[in-house]
Amino acid sequence: MTTTTKNHIHYKLYKPYGIISQTHSNDKRQARKKRFLKELFDFPEGIMPIGRLDEKSEGLLLMTTDGKLSDTINRSGIEKEYYAQVDGAITDEAIAQLQNGLKIGLHGEKYNTQPCVAKKIEVPNLPDRNKKIRDSRHGPTSWISIILTEGKFRQVRKMTSAVGFPTLRLVRVRIGDIHIENLQPGDVEKIAL
Repeated sequence: MTTTTKNHIHYKLYKPYGIISQTHSNDKRQARKKRFLKELFDFPEGIMPIGRLDEKSEGLLLMTTDGKLSDTINRSGIEKEYYAQVDGAITDEAIAQLQNGLKIGLHGEKYNTQPCVAKKIEVPNLPDRNKKIRDSRHGPTSWISIILTEGKFRQVRKMTSAVGFPTLRLVRVRIGDIHIENLQPGDVEKIAL
């Protein structure tokens, strides 16, 4: 992931749960009720997120002033890796369904997801989320890693739900060769792309 212009600015950040993947909103009602990226950092004018994470998802988000780079990353099939905590002890059959692709709803239509890499993982070493997830008294949970080269609206959540294991927590940990590393929720770091 390299850009040819040297005058652009790039950041990586750990988007916390509960923040929308945009710097601000022109909708006054939304601006009063929602939290935006501007509360994390004084970003320069013209900055934009590369892709998005929904309000309830967290993890790695890239920001840039380079619209061409943003478009390239969003459309070029670059891998994005997510850790998902799912409701229940996920089965090998469900993992195989995720890997092979399945039908999910997208904008009122059915969409076939592309094959992806999916596997069970041990509980990852992630920062605690600022909103509590239900505890083990409500049944078991398990963790999976999913690597996608596409990124449809709420895709991982829809995929895990389609195989019977709804997502309780979703954290993006990698985009291409950029990792979240030791960032904590709300941390912002300037990077070179």
